[in-house]
Amino acid sequence: MDYLLNLVRRHKAGEPVGIHAVCSAHPLVIEAAMETALERGQPVLIEATSNQVNQDGGYTGMTPAAFREFVYGIADRVGLARERILLGGDHLGPNAWQSQSADAAMAKSEVLIDQYVTAGFRKIHLDCSMSCAGDPVPLPDAVVAERAARLCVVAERAWQAAGGEAPVYVVGTEVPVPGGAHEDLEHLSVTTPAAAALTIEVHRQAFAAAGLEAVWPRVIGLVVQPGVEFDHHKVIDYQPQRALALSRFIEGQPTLVYEAHSTDYQTASNLAALVAGHFAILKVGPGLTFALRETLWALADIEEQMTGAGQGSDFKNTVLEVMRAEPEYWRKYYGGDAASARFDQQYSLSDRIRYYWPHPAIQAAQARLMANLEHEAPPLTLLSQYLPAQYEAVREGRIRNLPADLLKEGVAKVLRQYMDACDAGAATKELETC
Repeated sequence: MDYLLNLVRRHKAGEPVGIHAVCSAHPLVIEAAMETALERGQPVLIEATSNQVNQDGGYTGMTPAAFREFVYGIADRVGLARERILLGGDHLGPNAWQSQSADAAMAKSEVLIDQYVTAGFRKIHLDCSMSCAGDPVPLPDAVVAERAARLCVVAERAWQAAGGEAPVYVVGTEVPVPGGAHEDLEHLSVTTPAAAALTIEVHRQAFAAAGLEAVWPRVIGLVVQPGVEFDHHKVIDYQPQRALALSRFIEGQPTLVYEAHSTDYQTASNLAALVAGHFAILKVGPGLTFALRETLWALADIEEQMTGAGQGSDFKNTVLEVMRAEPEYWRKYYGGDAASARFDQQYSLSDRIRYYWPHPAIQAAQARLMANLEHEAPPLTLLSQYLPAQYEAVREGRIRNLPADLLKEGVAKVLRQYMDACDAGAATKELETC
């Protein structure tokens, strides 16, 4: 975590540097992130959420230790040294157990934190902002901070037992909902400097009360709302003038930068402006799997053009039939009639389809799609028609005309926008001095 601590120091010294966090468990997304990191000579920050990965397996079926080995296995295959991988835990707290009492949920959260830190995760987002059964709504800032400090005690104890680098922490009470908004975006408010100051102060006091004064300098990030969000079909773009007072406020905090969630689908110039405004940690997740889905859909269209309708993998229909038969991950998000739901299943920016990629039937159809396009490479004319960015990359010799390469390039073009916004050149120099 020296890399992150040094990056924050450089940012606080006036350099507009930052880092993006890849919040995805999809192997092709992680592989693309590692390959782009190799391109730029950078480390890669991979984060898992408490819903994805926890002591019960989460929706990925992986514990923190299993997720670490999953990530390391991809790194070994790609050729990225393990020491260049930064592992982070996102929304670590009672998020997965909100239906239970606070006592029960916090007890599970302590196990969660212990397992993440013991497994080697060292960027820890302490998120106790959600109300549990019987809690007031919203939860008072002081209660959020007290619970975060309680989990920090567990994290410090786990680190000291496991050894290695000390963890760094991210805190905050104005935490966006994981995976995109579900409310009216027209009334999205930017966090006020007063609210940010209160959040910092109550956390500082809670840390002191828990005997964590020496840990406070390792609290590097504060989650606030900079005025960015997305829902199913709309993106709220960053407007620096709306967040100007908030940006200026953090300049007076010597060890803190902002962590911005829900930056998915922001333009390249917006991402750069966020970093310049001291939102130096940019989280991205659904935007990457959305790019992956776009590319898969295009490959399926290419396959159909090459083989004729009904002669190929039938990939799209397979995915949509699985989603129709097993609506657990989208039913409460997508309303309207069957046609509207089918449209959102494919094209919603909230990208609920990402939960279905591991399904055995979908994996089998995807394997057939990939095999068909490996057996007979797509003609350049169809690449130009359906995947123009990949067409250019193939023509320039940057990638091969293979389906896996085409898929990863779809993700990589999004990741490069984040790298450019975070000033990759400056970050590389910093890595070399760690």
